[in-house]
Amino acid sequence: MSNFIAQLFDLGHQYEEGPEIFKGVTFDIEKSSFHFLTGSSGSGKSTLLRMLYLGLKPTWGDIQLFGENTLKMNPSLIPLIRQKIGVVFQEFKLLDHLKVVDNVSLPLRVQGVDARRSRKQAQEMLDWVGLGDSLDVYPASLSGGQKQRVAIARAVIVRPQLLLADEPTGNVDDEMAMKLLYLFEELNRMGAAVIIATHNPRLLNESSYPQLTLTEGTILKLPKSRVL
Repeated sequence: MSNFIAQLFDLGHQYEEGPEIFKGVTFDIEKSSFHFLTGSSGSGKSTLLRMLYLGLKPTWGDIQLFGENTLKMNPSLIPLIRQKIGVVFQEFKLLDHLKVVDNVSLPLRVQGVDARRSRKQAQEMLDWVGLGDSLDVYPASLSGGQKQRVAIARAVIVRPQLLLADEPTGNVDDEMAMKLLYLFEELNRMGAAVIIATHNPRLLNESSYPQLTLTEGTILKLPKSRVL
């Protein structure tokens, strides 16, 4: 059985007639590994995460996820693959017509968990991110930092095998950022591979996790992954 969650082979992407975003990106993500994804603004971090979530097809190259060639597999398998992935988007993507607790519990409901149990687990996650008093409010009444924490709670509630987080601490203070990092570390200890795209210097300086650095459209350095 493969020890890799994801394998990228000679990956490249170009938006219509614009410049290449990637050229020849090749790397592996091991099970239970933890990486920071770094690079200057516009280097392609968000694009890379979108590809790993199967939200964007590469122009060149191949992506293997959970042993499946994502470019050749039956499209009907995509929802099953995505159920193994937790994603924290920069734009949050909360459902405005659902209360906060229902946003967070939604992935559990999709998996068939009953309403009472899914609400209880959602409440526990919201307590963890400091929003236990906001269960029955709607996203429109939240600040950007609060929406970010709701999105994180929703992403990790199903204990995904792969967590992709795009600037997950961009709208919170340093104290909350470190608490969220601890939450990601706990998920990692339970076996999930974690990739966090970030510019946060405190996360990068105070953590020993390896960094994937995107520069000039390719991976500059890929230190050996730390596996727990």
